[in-house]
Amino acid sequence: MTLAPEHAAKLSRLAEQAYTQEGTLARSLLSRAIDEADIDSRGLVELLNGIPGALERAELGREQARSGDTIALDDL
Repeated sequence: MTLAPEHAAKLSRLAEQAYTQEGTLARSLLSRAIDEADIDSRGLVELLNGIPGALERAELGREQARSGDTIALDDL
């Protein structure tokens, strides 16, 4: 997962304060956010629409898939 620079810096500071690795803290925070998320289709659409560039990245991914510019999951 790629974070915006300001979020990456904040995660780094939080991990340092918690004496833990950034990845460990990020997984914990993401897991908690997922657990607490309300699964409501309207809210989910609003959330996704609030991600800068999400539609453009999704469209790019679709075009890459159509053109065969992909990597098999087994190759990752």
